[in-house]
Amino acid sequence: MDRSEKAREKRLRRLAARQGYRLDKSRRQDWRAADCGAYWLVCAETDILATWEAGISLDDVEAWLTS
Repeated sequence: MDRSEKAREKRLRRLAARQGYRLDKSRRQDWRAADCGAYWLVCAETDILATWEAGISLDDVEAWLTS
């Protein structure tokens, strides 16, 4: 992950927190796994997924939070 992508992820984490969500990232290291590099938005109060169970990309996270 390069610096610009890491900065984007941090910015989206802050944006999610302001809207009451937590941004989680898959810890899976195997690039062949379906959820490798996937993100989830989780409601900070209830720990309920706000996005799809399979995970979404960072682009989708940004679209979700800015819509």
